[in-house]
Amino acid sequence: MKTKAVRMYGALDLRLEEFELPEICADEVLMRVVTDSLCASTYKAVKQGSNHKRVPENISEEPIIIGHEMCGEIIEVGENLKSEWRVGDRAVIQPALKLESGYDPGYSYKCVGGAATYVVVPKIVIERGCLVHYRGDSFFKGSLVESIGCVLRGYKGFYHTDYTNYKRTDGAKRGGRIAILGGAGPMGISAVELAKGYAGVGQIVVTDLSEERLEYARGKCTVENAAKCGCELIYLNTSRLDDPKKTLIEISDGGFDDVFVMVPVPALFSMAEEICREDGCVNFFAGPAVKDMAGSVNLYRIHYDGIHVVGTAGSIPEDTVDTITLIENEKINPAVLVSHIMGLNEYISATLAFEKPSGVKKICYTGLDIPYIAIDELEALGEKDSLYLELSRIVKKNGGLWCYEAEKYLLENAPKIKAKNLTR
Repeated sequence: MKTKAVRMYGALDLRLEEFELPEICADEVLMRVVTDSLCASTYKAVKQGSNHKRVPENISEEPIIIGHEMCGEIIEVGENLKSEWRVGDRAVIQPALKLESGYDPGYSYKCVGGAATYVVVPKIVIERGCLVHYRGDSFFKGSLVESIGCVLRGYKGFYHTDYTNYKRTDGAKRGGRIAILGGAGPMGISAVELAKGYAGVGQIVVTDLSEERLEYARGKCTVENAAKCGCELIYLNTSRLDDPKKTLIEISDGGFDDVFVMVPVPALFSMAEEICREDGCVNFFAGPAVKDMAGSVNLYRIHYDGIHVVGTAGSIPEDTVDTITLIENEKINPAVLVSHIMGLNEYISATLAFEKPSGVKKICYTGLDIPYIAIDELEALGEKDSLYLELSRIVKKNGGLWCYEAEKYLLENAPKIKAKNLTR
């Protein structure tokens, strides 16, 4: 089986190529990748090449397929897996294998990664429970499971303590107040969706320095929808405030029970501790790009006010299953994250563009040959192409959000990727 895939040969050396996949073994499956959601973590790996902890040293001779937020369907099943998997089953891959080597799909393997039309899912992925059944209506939602699952793990990482008996309760405080600092990006918007549909908090305050990002988040995760879930949702541009800490403490009536830090900035981490009420919990969720980033907290508050500090990175198969359940039960709507769609030909340029990030989540339809398109530009493109005119109509009918109907129309009518489009 031939596949078309974006492979990494070295730092910032990406190539879209066509090559032959090996025949599957008895403990493997062949999967057609339909969608992959681009992630800033991929850019970090691409920028570092083999210096990245998950990227093998020999990629110049044995290149790996990038992309780790994939969703697709099984088209061939190894003999030993036929009781568990069938041709036509949909699946997502949980990329965090938790191996001693640190190797994960999308960072480390020759034959499995999201930026591809077909992949061989190896035995190790299946053994670790990281090939997960997906029964959602849309492939793009499946590709958002991994990123949302990371935030779900973040919510599970919060904890609180009853200091009368020192009993610990895991999770964000139900009915409490949560601040999502630097939260108008994809992970922050995921945190808002989960705060409403999973955590059951009473107040959500999202801060950011960019009015453009806040406006996008405000339009997708609306104050009105949050109110229907019993949440007060507030968006706050802290660059316009003389004293952000004072304002946040006032808004929260004395402090927050839980705080997400979504940007790796030491000063933001320090402020997170300062805006916590007693028994508050801070999750330093953002992953620094350097290994020696230092921050400070008030140790007096750690001791006497019982402030907790945690950090969560990635997710596990349990989170993948839980996220899929939330999507299938319509407790959360991943579509609020989708800002762009594209075909595989655009994957390299879109990945390298993370140097100056824009938009939220970009969904690649790996089997299609379409340009890099912002969802809110579909109407303008429709003036020249009937494909985008109809997509614009569908999206507009869905409140401006990408959706199952739009995906179905796109997959049925957009041009398919051809080998002649590949670059070497």
